[in-house]
Amino acid sequence: MGKRDYYEVLGVSKEATKEEIKKAYRKQALKFHPDKNPGDKKSEENFKEAAAAYEVLSNEEKKARYDRYGHAGMGGSANGFGGQGMTMDDIFSSFGDIFGDAFGGFGAFGGGRRGRRVNKGSNLRVKVKLNLQEIAAGAEKKIKVNKYDTCSSCQGTGAADSSGLSGCSTCYGSGHVTRLTNTMLGQMQTSSVCPSCGGEGKTITKKCTACYGEGIIQKEEIIKINIPAGVGKGMQLTVGGKGNAPRRGGVNGDLLVVIDEEEHPELIREGNDLIYNLFISIPDAILGTHVEVPTVYNNVKIKIEPGTQSGKILRLRGKGLPEVNGYGRGDLLVNVNVWIPKSMNKDELKIFEKFKDSESFTPNPDKNDKGFFDRMRGYFE
Repeated sequence: MGKRDYYEVLGVSKEATKEEIKKAYRKQALKFHPDKNPGDKKSEENFKEAAAAYEVLSNEEKKARYDRYGHAGMGGSANGFGGQGMTMDDIFSSFGDIFGDAFGGFGAFGGGRRGRRVNKGSNLRVKVKLNLQEIAAGAEKKIKVNKYDTCSSCQGTGAADSSGLSGCSTCYGSGHVTRLTNTMLGQMQTSSVCPSCGGEGKTITKKCTACYGEGIIQKEEIIKINIPAGVGKGMQLTVGGKGNAPRRGGVNGDLLVVIDEEEHPELIREGNDLIYNLFISIPDAILGTHVEVPTVYNNVKIKIEPGTQSGKILRLRGKGLPEVNGYGRGDLLVNVNVWIPKSMNKDELKIFEKFKDSESFTPNPDKNDKGFFDRMRGYFE
């Protein structure tokens, strides 16, 4: 079963404002929140589905791409992009503030227990250039990226060993500190990230010698990505979890793949249609002929009817590029241009001088003189 439409998930229209989208997401998130539906897998999936919809529709760039390409523009899971499912840590890290105090404070999860904000690494952005053949068929690319990865020596903790970590004495491992302030309205309770441990709940007493306490190291990685057919210039695809690792634990950022196109020497792209400018001679335009024209994969032979006018468009259905979601295909449009030579020899000029005052050569769009083509064959063949 395919993914549900994001607008349907949140119950909003395409014209909904940012505030309406946020309000609709909060309603869905609170309805399916795990604390409200403990052990209910269906509610958990709905909770994640609503978060995925909000993550796209609340971002102007992603929303515009989704409106144009649908789920395929977000990078479907079938192709290894995005759509691999947001974890609970991802959701509470990114959108926990939307829940407010409805479940015991920011990121509350599991019996009203206040959770710590999960670190997320930064995203990486790369550009991939494709030719028309790769765009038409889809492509598998291997990309070398320099990125931060979790330190294998300390498993991202930043400590030399288990004895190199200790609970934070300021927040007692909770990652946050609570303060009571007396005001005119009575006592007010506020919570903030622990200044001593930065919200991690632990402090390092002995640093890892490989990463010097950072929990991450820089390395090169070869990442294989599958690019779906029909993508367009400027489209951005997301490979979840292939970005930088965060310092001292958390979830990796994403790899953002921006599509670029190589110009084809003969074909021009217009959406999913391809345009080819064909030039034929005056005799071929008058008498008709057969010519070969290029497509994405090979050449095909087409017929030029006798009396073809310059500017006529011949449509070869299905010879264009596929839709990015896999349904339908564009056409190849052959734009016929009759080539007028800039100079001719005396014999050639004499031939055309004979026709200068001919009624057949007088422009008349309504005239259809089939006998004229037979008379001309003696001159041009």
